[in-house]
Order: sequence, then C-alpha cells, then structure tokens
Amino acid sequence: MENITLPRGALILSALLLAAFPLIGATFYVQLGAKIMIMAIFALSLDLLVGHTGLVSLGHAAYFGLAAYALALISPKYEAASLWLTLPIAIVAAAATALIIGFLVVRTAGVYFIMVTLAFAQMIYSVFHDTKLGGGSDGIYILVRPELTVAGIKPFDLENPVQFYYSVLLVMIGVYVLLSRVLHAPFGRALAGIKANESRMRSIGFPVFAYKLGAFVLAGALAGLAGYLAACQFGFVNPEILAWHQSGTVLMMVILGGMGKLHGAVLGAFAYVLLQEFLSAPALLGAYAKHWQLAMGSLIVLVVLALPDGLAGLFGHGRSFQRNDSNSASEDLE
Repeated sequence: MENITLPRGALILSALLLAAFPLIGATFYVQLGAKIMIMAIFALSLDLLVGHTGLVSLGHAAYFGLAAYALALISPKYEAASLWLTLPIAIVAAAATALIIGFLVVRTAGVYFIMVTLAFAQMIYSVFHDTKLGGGSDGIYILVRPELTVAGIKPFDLENPVQFYYSVLLVMIGVYVLLSRVLHAPFGRALAGIKANESRMRSIGFPVFAYKLGAFVLAGALAGLAGYLAACQFGFVNPEILAWHQSGTVLMMVILGGMGKLHGAVLGAFAYVLLQEFLSAPALLGAYAKHWQLAMGSLIVLVVLALPDGLAGLFGHGRSFQRNDSNSASEDLE
C-alpha cells in the first residue's frame, strides 16, 4: 500500500513550502491558499470513500454544509463563539448524520448507491433552502470567527489571515497523517479488500457492512471538519454548499488528482481551484472568462485521457496500488 502517499521526504518538503508561502504571498493569496487547503481536506474525506472503499457518493456535500450551518446557528451574533464548543458540535452533527444515512445507503451498491446518496443530500438541501432555518435561500452570516482560549490566553487568532492559514495547514497535515495511518492499519487493508472483492471478503467472515459504514462515518466527520473551516473563513453559509454540484466539484478534484492516493486528493484540490481562479479571471481572459466551466471541463477530460491515474500518477507508479490490492489485500487479511 506504499503508493497511497508520497515518500516522507517529498511530504516534508511540500509542508515546508506551504509553511513558507505566507512569507512571500500577499493577503489575497494567503486567503486563497487557505481556501484550497480546506477543499483539500474535503477531497481527502471523499477519497476515503471513492478511492479506498469503492463507494462513489454524490451527496458528500451534505456533511460539509451541515457542519458549516451548525457553526452558524450556534454562534452568538456579535460575539466570538468558543472553538472548544462549536468544533466538536459541528463534527458530531456531520458524523451523526453520516451514521444515519450510511446505515441505510451502504446496503446498496453501484449506481443505486450514487442515486441514494444524492437523494438524501438533496433532502437536506431542501430543508435549509425551503425553510427559514438558517436564513432560507439567503443564508446566514457569521460576523465573528470562533476563538480558541487556553487558560485565558489565545494561542492564535482566526481573524488574522496568516494565523488562520497556518491553522488550516496544521489541520490538513493532521487529516493526511490520520488517513495514512488508518489506511495502513488493518481497517484500511480491510477496506482495500472490500473494494477489490467484496464477495470474497464477506465469504471469509469480514463484517463488510460495518467496515463500509465506519468509512462512511469517518468520511462524513472529516467533510464536516472542512465545512466548519470554510464557514470560519468566509463568514457566510448558504444552501448552495449542500447542493449536488458541490459534491460534483469535490468528486472532480478527486478524479483530477488521482483516486486511491492521498496526495492525489490534495493535488486535485490545488489544481482545480487554481485553474478555476485562472479561467474565471476577466483581467486575464476577458470575455472568455464567463465560459470558464467549458474550459475547465475540457481540461479535466484531457487530463483523464492523458493521465488515467490523475496528477498523482506523475509522482509514482500508476496503477500498482490497485493491482496489488486486487490480488493481495484479502489474502493478507486472511
């Protein structure tokens, strides 16, 4: 399973480069970097399902949006909410929703799984869009970002763009390390076996349903973490962050970067957001900028055709991870 991450040296170098970026970047680019890393956390959470469990979800934005709304709804209007209180509540809300939905949907497979996850996500979207909860279709503002205090001292200030950037960077590294440990643990090898041959895993006695549900809940909790950070950064939440196109966007990031590789999810998020910023900039492309979706779609198709393993395929051995897992994951577990 060595190909699911880059070598340790490359990971350390990448982290150092990201840590040095605020020293040379203007405030706008620091904020853009934080946005990209939040989307990278979101993409990492979905890659756990798509790339490592074989569950393609079109409703993953539901957990992202629910955590964002949880922060918005429990935050005081003109005061800073406590990070110690709001972050666990937001993540638990996302994880609990994923547990309820997952208990029903992981019994399905293939296109049925895709459609059922989409249906549940649209149901949650309609709750916030068609009712006054959370401001309805207009959304809700978070006027003051949460604050973290330890013994009356604030170790960092989320209102400061640079400190917020470093906070998000640490969270992204933490999520990356967590998923790497999980996927190299027996739980992760079981997921690889389920993806390769679910029937065989079931026949040798593995509780396939429990493993898939566990992955679904963990992915939902991590998506909630990303949604919480997004709400902190933008200070505004509306129903569009729960919509199907948000799930489609993060799925494109995973595909663009390379499914089944953690660094692929991060690369895909960086590539997608940077391409979007470039292609939608009127100062650079003039009137053509309003057609950025067409250009983006064309580029993604070209990348998929030229690099079947995504951008991550440029940094390792193409399909060896999936091929090795297909033949050995369930045997190793036996």
